[in-house]
Amino acid sequence: MDNQQLTEKATEALRPFETANLMNTIQHLTLKQIFTHPVFLVVVTAIFFFGVVKRSKTVLLTLFTLIAFIVIVRFAIPAPGEELSLKSLLPFISGGLVIGGVIIYFSLIKSD
Repeated sequence: MDNQQLTEKATEALRPFETANLMNTIQHLTLKQIFTHPVFLVVVTAIFFFGVVKRSKTVLLTLFTLIAFIVIVRFAIPAPGEELSLKSLLPFISGGLVIGGVIIYFSLIKSD
């Protein structure tokens, strides 16, 4: 197998992970599909138990941020072809402020 064939196979294998394909997939998934996918559940559960056992605020805040970001992207990003307006940005802005507020509160204000 020469380099050209190897490059073509790698390109075809990685094509589903292009940004446009990922955004299209995320926009068309429902929250039920995301939160009932076995791989997602196993990863989130493993990270959650690791964070609880190690009592790591950083791990738990990262997990919270990941889940909140999934919810924000699902509801705030407009469908392809739709114009990005202030009305569509408000959920994204408010969700980002909530995530930032929670992270600042637990990492800087609230002490052990």
